[in-house]
Amino acid sequence: MSGGPPKALPSTGPQSLRDMPHPLAGSSSEEAVGGDSTPSPDLLTARSFGDKDLILPNGGTPAGTASPASSSSLLNRLQLDDDMDGETRDLFVTVDDPKKHVCTMETYITYRITTKSTRVEFDLPEYSVRRRYQDFDWLRNKLEESQPTHLIPPLPEKFVVKGVVDRFSEEFVETRRKALDKFLKRITDHPVLSFNEHFNVFLTAKDLNAHKKQGMALLTRVGESVKHVAGGYKLRNRPLEFAAIGEYLDTFALKLGTIDRIAQRIIKEEIEYLVELREYGPVYSTWSALEGELAEPLEGVSACIGNCSTALEELTDDMTEDFLPVLREYILYSDSMKSVLKKRDQVQAEYETKLEAVALKKEERPKVPADVEKCQDRMECFNADLKADMERWQNNKRQDFRQLLMGMADKNIQYYEKCLMAWESIIPLLQEKQEAK
Repeated sequence: MSGGPPKALPSTGPQSLRDMPHPLAGSSSEEAVGGDSTPSPDLLTARSFGDKDLILPNGGTPAGTASPASSSSLLNRLQLDDDMDGETRDLFVTVDDPKKHVCTMETYITYRITTKSTRVEFDLPEYSVRRRYQDFDWLRNKLEESQPTHLIPPLPEKFVVKGVVDRFSEEFVETRRKALDKFLKRITDHPVLSFNEHFNVFLTAKDLNAHKKQGMALLTRVGESVKHVAGGYKLRNRPLEFAAIGEYLDTFALKLGTIDRIAQRIIKEEIEYLVELREYGPVYSTWSALEGELAEPLEGVSACIGNCSTALEELTDDMTEDFLPVLREYILYSDSMKSVLKKRDQVQAEYETKLEAVALKKEERPKVPADVEKCQDRMECFNADLKADMERWQNNKRQDFRQLLMGMADKNIQYYEKCLMAWESIIPLLQEKQEAK
């Protein structure tokens, strides 16, 4: 909408992963494993959860949950301070210059990926490579495998969205380019994902196919192991803060889905109205040829309707190209977060299963077995990473929707102002004809 794409949050700088303090440092293990722990305040407050009418599982309601009295109060509530703008960024990635490739077996689009960085992980200060959609899909799968505890940004749907027939049309390609650009910027601004080896390969390798053919790296087996733990086990002590996250994501996706469906119906009705307007205006023009004194006013009405048609077309294009893609991205985002939450629950289930197995043994145990402690460490890492990514996601969401809603309001104001000006322009003409009589 207005003001360009949402401004991404800055990255943390060229800091080595081993030098980064884990967000869990200083926390007790009891808090992470889901015992009788108190939910983290920063997850259960209004600052973390943007859906203000969500009732939390413990029966409490965050402060400031009243529904906004007007759209302006909603925008005020979505204000996000730009405190991070001053931070130094050391990695910049852009997606542009889509090109169509016609081969014997297939036709596809590639995009130019330009990377500029001062990080020591990059041999050169600047790279430029071309990637197609399936390369982005490969990257996301690799990130999910190697970083199972983190939220991986969603890709735009692989198939053509409803209402778009030609996936090689300029409109569809540009919409996808924007989505792919945002996908990479989300990764770039993440303090862990941006240092991932697969991301580095994606940005720098001239021949990505050679890396695709390689077997799964040892690191990626960590993610693979998560898929096979405690399949049918039901959690007994799921922490309240993660239960709240699950309920919030369900409600959030449901509301966005409803808004998306209604918005699509509104756009469809606007397009139908636009067709009628385009037939309606010329009728006044042809009628003016049969009238003498009314010819000029009728031509004015015809031109007025034409201007209203142009304004409506611009509004519809803005809704289709800017508003709907953001809704779809965050619906997919909620699915990604649910996937990470499910993996966290699987690790907790594995930990509880191991504890039960140890408790059933009769012999004396001087200490907790090593495999149980290892599983507990994995669960603590999941808890810390999931909470950190949830807060980052909420910050991005508030910023994106603030800009989206302000842009939508601005575009609607512009539309009605253009229609008002068009109709006001013919009033003096009609008054002149009346005075002449």
